[in-house]
Amino acid sequence: MPEIHDPIRLLAIRGTPLSLDEVYQAVGDDAAGGTTVFVGTVRDHDGGKSVAALEYSCHPTAEAEMRRIAEKIVADFPVRALAAVHRVGRLGITDKAVIVAVSCAHRGESFAAARRLIDDLKREAPIWKHQVFADGAEEWVGADGC
Repeated sequence: MPEIHDPIRLLAIRGTPLSLDEVYQAVGDDAAGGTTVFVGTVRDHDGGKSVAALEYSCHPTAEAEMRRIAEKIVADFPVRALAAVHRVGRLGITDKAVIVAVSCAHRGESFAAARRLIDDLKREAPIWKHQVFADGAEEWVGADGC
């Protein structure tokens, strides 16, 4: 019986620090000539204001939504392997908030698939960002549809 190749290798939402090595290793594939990795980190500013910290939270269906999004990417691009992890909880400046990686036979395909993966995750996954600014102000991002 032939082996079934599932290109979706790692999808997770975690309350602990994310590992770039884990995500990169998850998308290793002998047939891949291009691997694209995107790391989203907490920056110290947004909209001209100093950011003190971020807190991410998610809906209980977030991992299932991540899978649905990943399946669309795999259907639309010649993906050899795909991984995405997102952090929840309180994060400090420079902490990794999200890591996505895609490997394909060619670099152009991996760039395009990874770009679409992160864009779709940010737009569609029920993961919300609560920004805490240095001046004490707060803002929720991505919670419009709640």
